[in-house]
Amino acid sequence: MKIDTLINARWIAPVTDGDPVLEGHAVAIKDGRILELPTQSRAAEKYRANQVHDLSEHLVIPGLINAHTHAAMSLFRGLADDLPLMTWLNDHIWPAEQRWAREEFIADGTRLAAAEMLRGGVTCFNDMYFFPDVTARVVESAGMRAVVGLILIDFPSAWAENPDEYLERGLALHDRLRDRATLHTAFAPHAPYSVSDAPLARVAKLAAELNIPVHMHVHETDDEIRMGLERYAMRPLARLERLGLLDSSLVGVHMTHLQDDEITAYANAGGHVVHCPESNLKLASGFCPVQRLLDAGVNVALGTDSAASNNDLDMLGEMRTAALLGKGVAGDAAALPAEQALRMATINGARALGIAAETGSLEKGKAADITAIDLSHLNTRPLYHPISQLIYASHRNQVSDVWVAGRQVLRQGRLTTLDETAIRVKSGEWQQRLQELA
Repeated sequence: MKIDTLINARWIAPVTDGDPVLEGHAVAIKDGRILELPTQSRAAEKYRANQVHDLSEHLVIPGLINAHTHAAMSLFRGLADDLPLMTWLNDHIWPAEQRWAREEFIADGTRLAAAEMLRGGVTCFNDMYFFPDVTARVVESAGMRAVVGLILIDFPSAWAENPDEYLERGLALHDRLRDRATLHTAFAPHAPYSVSDAPLARVAKLAAELNIPVHMHVHETDDEIRMGLERYAMRPLARLERLGLLDSSLVGVHMTHLQDDEITAYANAGGHVVHCPESNLKLASGFCPVQRLLDAGVNVALGTDSAASNNDLDMLGEMRTAALLGKGVAGDAAALPAEQALRMATINGARALGIAAETGSLEKGKAADITAIDLSHLNTRPLYHPISQLIYASHRNQVSDVWVAGRQVLRQGRLTTLDETAIRVKSGEWQQRLQELA
């Protein structure tokens, strides 16, 4: 049988039920989709591929899903470090956005982010930022997959003047992207403290009508909860429930300050959580109780947040931090094992974003979103358990090859769809402009 691509790998982690690791198997790809994961001997007998990749020292996994980003903010990387969240936002980030967050900034920042993520094995990201139409264009030209956030905030910006205009422009973009194979949408109200009741209630109704997620910062800091109690006489999650947002469409990001009854209510509602451990640590926001959420049945995904608060978009590093921090917070070395960390960065992210039928695991019929990691490096030897080595010992410079919907976007460490030199030049130009502002 003639096919497009055959990937022969030493190990394959499909991230399916039971978390099996296959040794000496292959991934057969045709028309951008996975046909099967046969043994290599069976694949040699059955298929004639246009391209054959022999990855004899590699672990092949589903493409990583970065479930919370502000991609264009990569151009703010290192601009205002070592500050608490509200000082960082009010005194540095929001003023810089007011001056610079225009189409050119979004395009150049998103290209920088896309290049970094692809080189680190990320095939899909969930974004929240201004000019989502520009983000969508960059993502499509880069050959990535993304969930583009239909941003909503009470404050005016270059993208929209008020909540009604944010929603109007967001809905128009949703309609334009409806038939794009690798682009999806989610409502993206910024946070409970920055979006008022009427727009949030409207989002709840629209999300139900369109059957798309609601991606939102929730319970990120003590300040947020204090503001909620002062303004609305209730904690933010209780307010979201009152407004009709606490259901299976809600993707709550951070969730570092949770009471037991809130975890129970969130689990019962079917809500999803995106854990951003490194950003939370850097901003001293608090600790997400990941193992308690998992034990309650909550689907927990993984994200980096922006490069302005992390300061990278490294999902391999994020998995390691999540696994280690999860054990410390739970006081249990068995909490959040390596296999769970990998699930959080793949299939759990796909479930949270409503795209699990398309991506997040290596299964027959799914899109061929694939990442290959070279485990022959000294830091991953000796090798007893491939998944453990992936989570606890590997680095993103070991990512050698990446495919999105069967298209190879990283080949032996080199991007095939983005011009690294041009991106580097542009980032230097933005550095000069932003330094002049500072």
